[in-house]
Amino acid sequence: MRKSFLSFIFALLTLCLHAAQKPIKVACVGNSITFGYLLDNPSTDSYPSQLQKMLGNGYVVGNFGHSGATLLNHGHRPYTKQKEYTEALNYKADIVVIHLGVNDTDPRNWPFYRDEFVPDYISLVNSFKKANPKAHIIIARMSPLTHQHFRFLAGTRDWHKDIQKEIEYVAGVVGAQLIDFYEPLISRPSLLPDAVHPNKEGATILANVVYQAITGDFGGLKMPLYFGDNMVVDWQKPFVVNGTANAKSRVLVQLNNQKKTVEVGTDGQWQIVFSPLELGKNYTLKVSDKQTTLTFKDLVAGEVWVCSGQSNMEFPLSHAINAKEALPQAQDSLLRFLHFKPRWDTDDVSWSATALDSINKLQYFESKGWTKCNPKTARSASAVAYFFGKMLRDSLKMPIGLVMNAVGGSTTESGIERPTLENNIPELLNDRYNKHVMVMPWVMQRRAKNVANGKNPLQLHPYNPTYLYDSAIHPLRNMAVNGVIWYQGESNATNIEIHERLFPLLIQSWRSFFADSSLPFYYVQLSSINRPSWPWFRDSQRTMMQQLPNTGMAVSSDLGDSLDVHPRNKQPIGERLARWALLKHKGFEQIVPSGPLFVGAKMQGKKVVVEFKYGKNLTTADNQPLRTLELAGADKVFYPAKTILKDGVLEAWSDSVQQPKFVRYAYQPFTRGNLVNSDKLPASTFLSAISAK
Repeated sequence: MRKSFLSFIFALLTLCLHAAQKPIKVACVGNSITFGYLLDNPSTDSYPSQLQKMLGNGYVVGNFGHSGATLLNHGHRPYTKQKEYTEALNYKADIVVIHLGVNDTDPRNWPFYRDEFVPDYISLVNSFKKANPKAHIIIARMSPLTHQHFRFLAGTRDWHKDIQKEIEYVAGVVGAQLIDFYEPLISRPSLLPDAVHPNKEGATILANVVYQAITGDFGGLKMPLYFGDNMVVDWQKPFVVNGTANAKSRVLVQLNNQKKTVEVGTDGQWQIVFSPLELGKNYTLKVSDKQTTLTFKDLVAGEVWVCSGQSNMEFPLSHAINAKEALPQAQDSLLRFLHFKPRWDTDDVSWSATALDSINKLQYFESKGWTKCNPKTARSASAVAYFFGKMLRDSLKMPIGLVMNAVGGSTTESGIERPTLENNIPELLNDRYNKHVMVMPWVMQRRAKNVANGKNPLQLHPYNPTYLYDSAIHPLRNMAVNGVIWYQGESNATNIEIHERLFPLLIQSWRSFFADSSLPFYYVQLSSINRPSWPWFRDSQRTMMQQLPNTGMAVSSDLGDSLDVHPRNKQPIGERLARWALLKHKGFEQIVPSGPLFVGAKMQGKKVVVEFKYGKNLTTADNQPLRTLELAGADKVFYPAKTILKDGVLEAWSDSVQQPKFVRYAYQPFTRGNLVNSDKLPASTFLSAISAK
């Protein structure tokens, strides 16, 4: 009885204590995004309302958002002139969360009053500090304005970036906590149905950002998904160990006998850097905070390569022409895979509503972590990637890690980050939702079939611009890699001119992402098939290699199939890519990385002299006369040429062309070109004018 009475008294005292404590007041200051415009029920669905539910009874959250409000006091609707501003001041909040600036991108505002933005923002912050000198100020980077906004290309895109920089500057000047409303939404345009305002799910994401900033609760210790047992680490670069944890907690990282600690930042991020790992040594990595310990065993140093593209890169080893011979030999514990495997194939089927929802959440890939190569794990591995990695393993005698994330049918633009496309080819982003004039019909037909069960007009798909980047490249942030191999182009082959704009952007964006301006990027030239645009596309790929530094191209036209876009002989392709990679290594400087590459053509007497790089001991693969070398006069009507092959030089003439002006090789969709060099590597397609001398 006495015990029960004491328990009652304790409970009563506890309730009284809680009653005596004042709840922490949070003021959410902003525009229509804060208010909850377009939401079915802003009083429950807006981000401040959802934030209240997350924070619980110890907090009182006030929504002081006003639709259309500008930060600028000379803007068309200044926040400081609205009743919500006065109410927010009188609220005397303990925490003030400010999200303003989006409406300042209006042409009525930024072009005229941009110089006033910083002082106006500082003045706004100071007014809240005056109302409550102890107030904690949180400033949010603006949420995105997507490419669908009607003013996107009329200044809004660029002004949004300018304002974003000023917001970041202000946060530093006033000592406010800076949070990010941009990054969590930029890869999810489907959450912004009118290109500006988040739907309920988007508002939930914003609420969580603020919740984490206020509480420091980031869900405890977490690591990027590429950390795991059997991980391969770039042996030439510092080993960066990073992740998230609760703010201000301490993280201990132990790498074998090395120990380092770090305090987690207010953004939940932490990072520790070790010296490059030693070749031939196994490592155990332990990462811990007070609640959690994560252990990763059997880490090794070597080379790490990203292997990406569409179906010919995805093509599994089990389907290769020599699978029966190759698979039993695929036993190598130092060749390792990190396989991002599509959860749904892009076949001619309609996906379920559940699948479509997962795809909208960027949950298209699944991975079981790093695996060691053996006959079982190699079956589903990319055949091209496997033979590439095997040749590196055999040649370099070091561990090789292959990160595989190819998607059948995917487009070049799917691998490019959104800001890069917004700045360079924004019309391609909009093309998905209009007449699709910039996209191959096949691509759009397959996409339409896959998403037929979807009800969201902004439904995402792996073929969409930026999707591969957002779902399979972005998760690799801070990972050190040695290079990229890429096999793609089939889904872009009918619009060569757009691809010539896209492909350099792809390389540029990946080099920026991996923080390596000279990251090697080696790709496969399309093979042979009866598709009329392919000779031109192959030649475009060849000329781009000459323009793009630190790139290399593997010719595959000799391995094509006239009817099948998926030729099964993948081993030579992987090994041709490996030649480019080996060329960078000491001891392999003399390796021939490619078949004959066209340099130039000139008239010498009555003959056309064609010069090649990598053309030592020019010959034919089948010891038959050279095929598919053609000459044309000014009328551009081509005729087969007679030829003489010399060391690095080809001489050609035709009785049907008295004054040759143009020369081309292997310019048939399905070509039977047979020109090779001393290493039996095939020559690339080429087309060129002939110089007079």
